Amino acid sequence: MGKRIVIVGGGTAGWLTAAYLSRALPAAAMPGGCAITLVESAEIGTIGVGEGSFPSLRSTLATLGRSEAEFLRASDATFKQGVRFMGWAGGPTPGSNADDYFHPFNLPLGGEHPGLLPFWLDTAADPARPSYADAVTVQERLIRADKAPKRRADPDFSGPMNYAYHFDAGKLATWLRNVATANGVTRIEGTVATVSRLEDGDIAALALADGRTIDGNFFIDCSGFRSLLIGETLGSPFRSVEDVLFNDRAIAMQIPDARLDQPIAPYTRATAHAAGWIWDIGLPTRRGTGCVYSSRHLSDDEAERTIRAYAGPQGETLNTRRLKFRTGYRERQWIGNTVAIGLSAGFFEPLESTGIMLIEVAARMVAEMLASSADKEARAGAERSFNRHMAARFGSIVEFLKLHYCVSRRTDTAYWRDNTDPASWPEGLRDKLAQWRHRVPSRFDFVLDYETFLPPSWAFILHGMGFETEAGKGAFAASPADGRDAAAAFGKVRQAAQQALQALPDHRSLIDQYHKD
Repeated sequence: MGKRIVIVGGGTAGWLTAAYLSRALPAAAMPGGCAITLVESAEIGTIGVGEGSFPSLRSTLATLGRSEAEFLRASDATFKQGVRFMGWAGGPTPGSNADDYFHPFNLPLGGEHPGLLPFWLDTAADPARPSYADAVTVQERLIRADKAPKRRADPDFSGPMNYAYHFDAGKLATWLRNVATANGVTRIEGTVATVSRLEDGDIAALALADGRTIDGNFFIDCSGFRSLLIGETLGSPFRSVEDVLFNDRAIAMQIPDARLDQPIAPYTRATAHAAGWIWDIGLPTRRGTGCVYSSRHLSDDEAERTIRAYAGPQGETLNTRRLKFRTGYRERQWIGNTVAIGLSAGFFEPLESTGIMLIEVAARMVAEMLASSADKEARAGAERSFNRHMAARFGSIVEFLKLHYCVSRRTDTAYWRDNTDPASWPEGLRDKLAQWRHRVPSRFDFVLDYETFLPPSWAFILHGMGFETEAGKGAFAASPADGRDAAAAFGKVRQAAQQALQALPDHRSLIDQYHKD
C-alpha cells in the first residue's frame, strides 16, 4: 500500500508543500506511490502578507514543471535582487548615504572566501571609498538604477544576476493550488473539528465539522499560528525568542501605484523607525508596505500613525490590517507521523524573507526522508535528523536577524538601546562579534549545512552598518602583490557594472514584457 499524506491547511505553506511533493514523490498510481490530500477551510483566513522570497525559490519553482512567465503573470510577481536598509546604522548622519546600504543576492567577486574584504577594510580612511557591496559586486549599482536581473531571452529561473521574487501572496497560493491539483493532489474543503490518535501516539485521522473523516498515515501541519497538529495535539513546546527579537506586531497597507508606468524597485526597501522598521515592495500595480514593531516599545495606534505617515497623503484613507505574532519555533517539528511546515513550525519577522525559504527546506527534507519512514527505526532516525536540522537552522536565523539590530549606532530610542545591549544577544552571536572585532568572518564560524545565509551575507550587513573592526588594517602593505591583484579586481567589478548597466533592461519594462507576451 502506498503512503496517504494529509496536509492540514492551505495558504502558501500548504500549497507550496503539496505542489512540491506532488512532483518529488512517486504518484499514487505507482507501486509505493503517495496519495496527497490537502484539507483547508474557507472559514479560516490566511496571513497573506508574506510577499517576499529568497533566491532558493527559483529552483523550487523550476521543479513544478511550469514556466517562469506563467508564475510571474499568475502571481503578479516582480524580481527581487536584495534588501535596501535605510536608517538602520545610525551614523554618522542619519538619513545620509552612510545610513543607506544594500544586502545584495550576488556573491562578492571571489565567492564565499573573504577575498577582497581585508583590502576594502584597509581603505577605511578614503572618503571616496564605495560601500562594501558596491566594491565587490555589480549588483548594487544595478538595483539602484532599477535594472532587472535578467533579459526576456534568458532561460527560465536563471539570469546574469542572482534574484528572488516579490508577489501577491494570495495569488501565489491560488496558482500553487492549481499546480498541485493538476498534479493529482486532492483538495477537501472543511474545518477540522477533532484529531484522533493511535495507541502509539501517532495521528490516525481528522474528523471534519461536517462529519467526514480523513485518514492517513503521514500528516503535515500547515495550519498556521494555530499549530493544530504539532502544537495543540502533539504538544511540541514553543521556543520563544522574543527576548532576542523584540518585534511582535505588524500593520500592513497596500498602496496603489499613482501611475502604471512608474518604476518598480527591484529590491525590498526596509526603512527603520523608532521601534522597528517598514517594509516596502513593488508589484506591477501596487506597493505592499507594512510597519513591523515591538509592542513593548510602541503602541498599536503609534504604529498606525507611523505607516500612514510613511505612505504620504494617500495613507490617510487606505485600509490597514493589524497582525500579532509570536516570534520563535517549535522545538520538535517532526513527531511520529506528523511534521510541521510554515507558521505552525515557527515564525520570524519578514526582515530577510526567511518564511518561504523555511517551507522549501522542510518540504525538500520531508520528500527525501519519507522514503525511509515505513520502517519504524528508520522513521525515528528521520525524525531526529529533521528536528536537529530545523532547530539549528532556526537558531542560525535568529542570530542573523539580530545582527541587523545589535551593531547599530542608534541610541535615540529605548528600542534601539535595548537591541544594542549585549544582554539581548544570543551567545553564539556575542562570540562571533567579539572575534570579528579583530578578524574577518570565516567559514569556520558557521556550520554551513544549517545556514540560510552564507558568510558574505553576514559581511554585507556588518559593513553596511559600519561595524568597527581592526581586521584588514595594513592588508595592502602586508602583501603588495596581493594588493595589486585586489586593486585590479576592484577595477574589474567597476567595469563589469558598467557593462551590466548597458546590457540589462529596466525592471518595469521587463515585467511589462512578461505580462504582454
